[in-house]
Amino acid sequence: MIYKVSYVVVGGQHRGMVINQEEAPQVGHRVELGEQVCEIIEVQELVPPMGDFAYLHATCRPVKAEGD
Repeated sequence: MIYKVSYVVVGGQHRGMVINQEEAPQVGHRVELGEQVCEIIEVQELVPPMGDFAYLHATCRPVKAEGD
């Protein structure tokens, strides 16, 4: 299954992105979006899976770098 994930970052300067990945995002996991590391806080299915594709939306927040 390929997951097409729309990532939106709240409380940060990152515009978000759409990424194709082989594993579904999970709440609490971290994802690297460009140079920004973010923690996933919500995952929603956009439409039911079609064939080998699932369409998801993930909301995440920036994670502060060590020492910040």
